Amino acid sequence: MRHYIEQIDKEGITPKLIKEMIEEHQPERNRMIDLYNRYKAVIDGVPILQRDPIEYEDFETGTIKRIDHKVNNRLNNSFDAEIVDTKVGYMFGHAISYDVDKELASVESLKKELDLFNLRNNVADKDSEWGKKSAICGYGARIAYIDLEAKERIKNINPWETIILSNEDITEPKYALRYWNVKDDEWKAEFYDDSYYITYTSKNGIDFDEVEKKLHLFDYCPLFGLPNNEELQADVEKVLSLIDAYDRTISDANNEIEQYRLAYLVLRGLGADEETLNNLKKSGVFELFDKDDDVSYLTKDINDTLIENHLDRLEENILRFAKSVNFSDESFGGQITGVAMRFKLLALENKCITMERKMTAALRYQFKLLCSAWAKRNICTKDDYLSVWTAFKRNLPANILDEATTTMNLRGNVSEKTRLSLLSFVDDVEYEQELMKQEHDEYMNQLPTLGGNANEEPE
Repeated sequence: MRHYIEQIDKEGITPKLIKEMIEEHQPERNRMIDLYNRYKAVIDGVPILQRDPIEYEDFETGTIKRIDHKVNNRLNNSFDAEIVDTKVGYMFGHAISYDVDKELASVESLKKELDLFNLRNNVADKDSEWGKKSAICGYGARIAYIDLEAKERIKNINPWETIILSNEDITEPKYALRYWNVKDDEWKAEFYDDSYYITYTSKNGIDFDEVEKKLHLFDYCPLFGLPNNEELQADVEKVLSLIDAYDRTISDANNEIEQYRLAYLVLRGLGADEETLNNLKKSGVFELFDKDDDVSYLTKDINDTLIENHLDRLEENILRFAKSVNFSDESFGGQITGVAMRFKLLALENKCITMERKMTAALRYQFKLLCSAWAKRNICTKDDYLSVWTAFKRNLPANILDEATTTMNLRGNVSEKTRLSLLSFVDDVEYEQELMKQEHDEYMNQLPTLGGNANEEPE
């Protein structure tokens, strides 16, 4: 899509270019919609839920009827949802923390505005959902805008509704387009550059007409993306065929079990007319007079060991190649050390590191946008976005005793700030230090002064 940048630079944006970009984007749009529908377990999005019964050769006669095609179980095993949710919970279970460089001249005003912005926009929730859409579809999208109260706001956009044009990375867009279906064949599109947003509408989904052009009040394109990785690939795309194989295997195994109940009844040495069979249904009793008479069911032999081994290997490969975690591993139920836990999470951690770096770049661009607006209100300068820092904290099961022992051994060897940051239950190190200082001051104020009467009550 980058070739459109040169065209827009030369000719400007036109309804014709809007139409061409949307048409070229359709395969990518359909891919992301299919991945999202699969995550939600929508029937049209999961192959196993659309499977038709297997067509066998018809050999039915008046006395023999086929029963093994009557059962068609369709069991969906949502590995794709588990892979995404595990990553999102691990990365965003603890909210991203934001801070401002203490040496910045505008640190107080910028920190105050940043805190208000995070509260006003429910940033912790938006960051988590942004990361989730990126993991599901390959990239997420977000737009910054000014609301009716003249406050800076952000909103996550469905990635399949966005086309982000950039010379380098979608975290640094030059132009962006958002388009969506209003109803039936009526569509709406918004094109963004570094100054304006232009609205287009289409009554037939083909021809677009310009409706209005307005300033968006930022100095850069306000619609930007969060790549899941350099390839813009979803977390589960490499293992979809393995998940489908698992669904087919377990569905077919379930069919075999259910068909076992529908097995043929074999009467050896006996004859049964319609009246006898009707009486059998009422009484459930056979009378066998001859020693060679026998009653049994004709059933298939099910190799359950083969099925279980096959399912285990599929599950192992799914989680391995998706770089996720096998929580059914027995060792997770016992006491394992922090180092052992990290080794088990190493593949997931490596995947999250990639996304963390991409998200850091996207958030830096977000604050570049915001500071361009805050500079107009004399809160900070445009370049102060370089002094806004983000910190990610993994959501891991905590071993408080182990952490306490470690931090006690580090006392005097590292700074207090570093030592406290190693404690998983301390979310804000600076706030914790302030509380510790307050408690220390209160304690010191209660002690009697040197040379005073030890029997006097402290003030």
